[in-house]
Amino acid sequence: MNEVAPLAGVRVIAAEQYGAGPWATMLLADLGAEVIKIENPRSDGDIGRYVPPYTSDQDSIYFQSFNRNKKSITLDLQHERAREVLHPLVEASDCVFNNLRGDLPARLGLDYESLGPVKPAIVCCSLSAFGRTGPRAAEPGYDYLMQAYAGWMSITGEPDGPPQKTGPSIVDLSAGATSAIGVLAAIMRARQTGLGCDVDVSLFNTALSELAYVAAWHLSRGYEPKRFADSSHPSQVPSQSLPTRDGWLVVMCAKEKFYVELVRIMGRPDLATDPRFRTFSDRLENRDALVPILKGLSVQKTTAEWLHLLRGHVPCAPVNTVEQAFNDPQAAEDGLILDIPHPDFGSIRQVASPIRMTGTPTDHRRGPKLGEHTDEVLKGLVGWTDKQIEQARRQGLL
Repeated sequence: MNEVAPLAGVRVIAAEQYGAGPWATMLLADLGAEVIKIENPRSDGDIGRYVPPYTSDQDSIYFQSFNRNKKSITLDLQHERAREVLHPLVEASDCVFNNLRGDLPARLGLDYESLGPVKPAIVCCSLSAFGRTGPRAAEPGYDYLMQAYAGWMSITGEPDGPPQKTGPSIVDLSAGATSAIGVLAAIMRARQTGLGCDVDVSLFNTALSELAYVAAWHLSRGYEPKRFADSSHPSQVPSQSLPTRDGWLVVMCAKEKFYVELVRIMGRPDLATDPRFRTFSDRLENRDALVPILKGLSVQKTTAEWLHLLRGHVPCAPVNTVEQAFNDPQAAEDGLILDIPHPDFGSIRQVASPIRMTGTPTDHRRGPKLGEHTDEVLKGLVGWTDKQIEQARRQGLL
């Protein structure tokens, strides 16, 4: 079978930095899109290049984890000559992507109103903190702030502890994935109709949308979310972490049969017929009575012993460290770890795209050096000569 990247022939111009935006375009680049990353020469490029602890000359392992398979050019979008480069790139591309502050795309000429006349089929995607309209459009925003704004932290953590954020930057990553979906949908429509559009995604809206069923309960019936001990599910009992002799075990009794199997394997089949615990509703009402009993049973064996007994009968998992997670045989089976050569770091080991598609090339390139492809792109897509490029550099455009 000849390997063909599913997004081969798609070109994205990306004015992006840090996490959410680069994550979105890396998802596209992993699937074969040509992503040309615009970096500001006045600010030494993407701030992600300088995130510690592992840095090199204008590069970091953080940056590499968001920017593989891309090209980089330097271009000052605020320069009076910026359109001389931007507009020819737009004519040769399918999408102009940015993750700037919500008020900046229009000001910098990156929205559809500005670029539609240059190419009617262009898709202009803006991934911002609060969107391009509304009272907070001009505010910057980050994952930590959105977890607070959207109520996530109020329902995360132990009941008596301080509010907690999730470990990874889930809002950034989710908003990036969401905007990638929006870009692909808009490009598909543009290729059918010849007309592009604006695609707006915000961290705030993404975080609110991912409250999902909790939001529906609250908006429909006035449900007041709260924190539960042991990372427990709000309504399915028991679905939580349980202590073991040497660590922690997570069980998920999302069906009645799983609860029956759990208590049978734990040596207390009578708990399945106890009137207090017979149904989902019964267990929810009597959570405080059931959970201490289960904890008293779970601490009698090690995590490994429980996994051996429960797997195939009750959905369960160990609470792994990051090291243990990557040592899981499933990670090796799926080829999730990439080893990409790098001139400064020797090699960068990072996580592959979770999307698996047969007939897709599996080669990957390191994230680009700052402005590494400027000359190549300007000569190939803009039609500039070496002399024009050198002059533009002297003028501070590149």
